[in-house]
Amino acid sequence: MGRVVLVTGVARQLAGRFVRRVMRDPGIDRVVGVDAVPPEHPLGGALFVRADIRQPTIGRVLAEHGVDTVVHLDIAATAPAGGGGRTAAKETNVIGTMQLLGACQKCPTVSRVVVRSSTTVYGSAPRDPAVFTETTPPKSLPGGGFAKDVAEVEGYVRGFARRRPDVAVCVLRFANILGPDAVSPLAQYFSLPVLPTVLGYDPRLQFVHEDDVLDVLSIAAAEPRRGTLNSGTFNVAGDGVLTLSQCARRLGRPTLPLLPPAVTWAGTALRTLGVSDFSPEEIRLLTHGRVVSTVQTRETLGFAPTYTTAETFADFVRHRGPGLLPPAALAAAVDGVAARLGDGVAALTESAARTTKRRGTAGTRSAG
Repeated sequence: MGRVVLVTGVARQLAGRFVRRVMRDPGIDRVVGVDAVPPEHPLGGALFVRADIRQPTIGRVLAEHGVDTVVHLDIAATAPAGGGGRTAAKETNVIGTMQLLGACQKCPTVSRVVVRSSTTVYGSAPRDPAVFTETTPPKSLPGGGFAKDVAEVEGYVRGFARRRPDVAVCVLRFANILGPDAVSPLAQYFSLPVLPTVLGYDPRLQFVHEDDVLDVLSIAAAEPRRGTLNSGTFNVAGDGVLTLSQCARRLGRPTLPLLPPAVTWAGTALRTLGVSDFSPEEIRLLTHGRVVSTVQTRETLGFAPTYTTAETFADFVRHRGPGLLPPAALAAAVDGVAARLGDGVAALTESAARTTKRRGTAGTRSAG
């Protein structure tokens, strides 16, 4: 008998792609996709079970199919496919995870659990370290939003790991996921015709490509390869960083620098209009940024992403279409302004130096 894998949140595009990929694995006998609503995309022959992970019925699904591997992907900042807004998202993230882990704890056949998490668990604050590792605690606990959901989810996962030490548990903290099919608050933000930014800040950002997400999920859900260990908590992000200004230039979208209170008002207006989920945690990210270390992912998990942060963003830009301004023209204009400012600063510096020299010469003559 081959393995039986259960995947949650299959109505979302990313989870659906993962199911279709896992179905091609010859070592897997059956894949069970679970969601509260039927997916609009094909699952590649996987068995779909309509079930809400917030309800105890998920336990019967695990027992009925003899599931040994659970891949929990129904954790996201956006509302679930059935709608319901932020409240439904929080209930699915937190209550759904709690119910699912409770069912896994009672199911004797479960031997591996993989949980999707996010680097938002580290937060974004002015005194954050330059690079977060998996053991770096956040400067302050999140007060709400998706960051708080993720913190609570990881707390439940740690409790489950203590109660079932025989189960291999892998938590993957993904940086901002981008790609052709990306659905996230940050993807919505980058799709705006004009990007509101926080005046005086140019945060560093990291991205991970959707294809790399599928690759690392496959590694986490399988038996560990020789010399690797796929149990534990791992940061997953593309190599390198991009600043927000670089992203805007590559998108060809102008920025609108605003004072912090105005950014908050703009975020509230965008959420009210349903244009973008410009939440307070997104504003903090676009103010202070966030960069994580992926050393453990490479050395312990044995995964190296195919796409760098810059390559991930470039692929996202290709599929989103051009902005209001051609990227090359916008980059040339910004470079031209920067060059003129540099020339002006150099001229002022040279003029000040000449003035200082003349004053020094005059002082010497007076002393003589």
